[in-house]
Amino acid sequence: MNKEIAIILLAAGPSSRMGQSKQQLLIEGKSLLVYSAEIAIKSDVGKVIVVLGSEEIAHREILNKLKVEIISNSRWQTGMGSSLKAGLNHVIKNNPKTDAVIVMVCDQPLLNSDHIDSLIKKYTTTHALLVTSSYSNTTGVPALFNHKLFDEILNLNDDQGAKKVIQKHQAETVDFPDGNIDLDTPEDYKTFLQKHSKKMS
Repeated sequence: MNKEIAIILLAAGPSSRMGQSKQQLLIEGKSLLVYSAEIAIKSDVGKVIVVLGSEEIAHREILNKLKVEIISNSRWQTGMGSSLKAGLNHVIKNNPKTDAVIVMVCDQPLLNSDHIDSLIKKYTTTHALLVTSSYSNTTGVPALFNHKLFDEILNLNDDQGAKKVIQKHQAETVDFPDGNIDLDTPEDYKTFLQKHSKKMS
């Protein structure tokens, strides 16, 4: 376990396009939030921080048996950047020796712990400031940020996500062919269940 690397799992959004809490959608019999948190926990990191906002009480309840630290972002309505900064401020305050953080979102249902560990391996072998996931001719999260990039993250506007920092830097990448599959709408969820759920068993 790499105690100097933490995961920030962003799960504060309102799922407005889904029409219901995407965090509570069932994937292989588990809520998407629990499914994502367990991937983070099983990876080679020292801490997992989950940032909640919309429907916080219900989401806390489904996480209560997992070994994660839960952060409440009272400003979640202002955008993903506010949740990212809330998570990172918690890391810096409570674990000031943290060398890097991995930013995850909870709506990439084909993510697994092996991919998270591949980001860490790439980081430890290249000493890059930034290691991103590569999919659909772009790069994005999950992404690992060295502590030298923390100030840039903290200076993001509330409505800006990690992509803003990613676009400014040369990064090492790890292929994540299924990274473009996320669940934003009821149609996304229906299509995902039809095409992928049996493959995950």
